[in-house]
Amino acid sequence: MRPPAAPPRAAVPPRAAVLFLHGGSADGLARPRPWNLPDARMRPFERAVVRATAGHDVATGRVRYRHRGWNGTRDDAARDATQALAELGRRFGDEVPVVLVGHSMGGRAALRAAAHPLVRAVVALAPWCPDGEPVTHLGGRRLVLLHGDRDRTTDPRASVDFALRARGSGATACTLLLPGGDHAMLRRAAAWHALTTGTVTGLLGLGPLPRVVAAALSRGDRNQVRS
Repeated sequence: MRPPAAPPRAAVPPRAAVLFLHGGSADGLARPRPWNLPDARMRPFERAVVRATAGHDVATGRVRYRHRGWNGTRDDAARDATQALAELGRRFGDEVPVVLVGHSMGGRAALRAAAHPLVRAVVALAPWCPDGEPVTHLGGRRLVLLHGDRDRTTDPRASVDFALRARGSGATACTLLLPGGDHAMLRRAAAWHALTTGTVTGLLGLGPLPRVVAAALSRGDRNQVRS
């Protein structure tokens, strides 16, 4: 099997890197097809970040999963994310800061893989945060969880709880609730893309964080994005 994808080779190490992790399912050992809907959902986010970081020497890439599902204690998506980070480190060295952007199962994988020393921050979109999901490895990380309040697939309240627990473990974390937002990120798509892009560039130090994100991170609680 091919290893998970990481940003392409570069002549010199980039200033920073952003890895995108799409969603999946709770269980499933089949290999994702080259074109699949969860991956397609993340491509507009990647394109928006590429445009916003043009000229700043930021590498981007998508993690390629070897299995469609998380698969219980196998934690397959998290293992693939960690392997992609290891490959990135081998290519670019251990000084390149990384922001992970993950949706649904990919959000869970990003939060789990944030233990890797290259990871500085995570933007988790409608993440799957089951009860008891570990947080002790997140000290020193910045975490922004964005969840639609009409999500019926993953629980917005679980994101709020996760961020609070992560903050108790030393992370700088918050949850933003997007009014009218759904799990597929189709409702209010422009708001999803703009807020995610602004958060990524802010976390990379390329500009200010969106005000609503900065306010929520400073307080460490949840905040509602105004319509």
